Amino acid sequence: MSYHHLFSPAQLGLLSLKNRIVLAPLTRGRAGPQRIPNHMMGDYYLQRAEAGMLISEATVISEQGNGWVNSPGIYTDEMTEGWFKINRRLRPFNTPLVLQMWHCGRASHSDFHQGKLPVSASAVKIQGDMVRTPYGKKDYETPRALTTAEVKDVVLSYGRAAERAKEAEFSGVEVHAANGYLINQFLDSKTNKRTDEYGGSLENRCRLLHEILQQVCAVFPSEQVGVRLSPNGLFNDMGGSDFREIYTYVIKLLDNMNLAYLHVMDGLAFGFHEQGAPFSLSEASSIYSGNLIGNCGYDAEAAEKQIAEGYASAIAFGRPFITNPDFPSRIEAGKALTPWDDMSDWYTSGSKGYTDYPRAC
Repeated sequence: MSYHHLFSPAQLGLLSLKNRIVLAPLTRGRAGPQRIPNHMMGDYYLQRAEAGMLISEATVISEQGNGWVNSPGIYTDEMTEGWFKINRRLRPFNTPLVLQMWHCGRASHSDFHQGKLPVSASAVKIQGDMVRTPYGKKDYETPRALTTAEVKDVVLSYGRAAERAKEAEFSGVEVHAANGYLINQFLDSKTNKRTDEYGGSLENRCRLLHEILQQVCAVFPSEQVGVRLSPNGLFNDMGGSDFREIYTYVIKLLDNMNLAYLHVMDGLAFGFHEQGAPFSLSEASSIYSGNLIGNCGYDAEAAEKQIAEGYASAIAFGRPFITNPDFPSRIEAGKALTPWDDMSDWYTSGSKGYTDYPRAC
């Protein structure tokens, strides 16, 4: 099959892509307990620089945002310097690296916070599963609801993280509002039971995301800023019955902000709402006039189709890109892909399952 559209260049705001294949943000836990980006992480991104654009693994914007063992941060000088070194190594490849900005919210544990409870929009606990902490797997806890003043501090912390991202020479930033993390916890009626200016109405539930974007866009031009949403996502015990109403509202809101792109997890890899048909990329494109990136379970053929039909400007690939560092050239040459069914080494501490996957001969 020809992938003419997938391998054509694209312009997402001020981000220039040599093709429309994007490395999805993939949390890999290789930054160590100090959360400082390191040389091995740089190797990982350089191996995948054939992509049109790289979106970094989720990166915590503050100590309060931590909730994943050994994930990188962007809130100290050492972290900023670590990312700066990676960006400098990437420059010769002409592949933009965008920082995904992350706050875990309730998807965390007091083990990450010196015994203090994780925070969220409201005191609503994640049901089921367990969280991996620095001291082993444990049950989720009922989070503490942020005060109104604390929410405003969270907004400011995103602005400070954006300033560090600019100092580290990222090509842009992506605000992670998906997958049941803090911003998603404010958007979703299942987790937001607030009665202040950040809860209740659709406008109020979107206020945190809107204010964060205003902070971030005061640092980066809006054309270098993206947002990630998961309208169909049930991951981290999400999924309010009004999902279609809220995501129609938030996408229309974002359409007025002149962003580089909107990254929509329209695939069903994390399950989907039983209340109605999944929120599709074509549905998003009918209310969003800017650049859309589709994500979650795509193969090259499906990606080509979405771009050719005008529903997406690019498609992000995750798991296939883990085991195939040369994923774009394999697709273009019609070469077989290394399977990605064995995840046993994906979240360990060394190079195995990270930077040791071979390129095609």
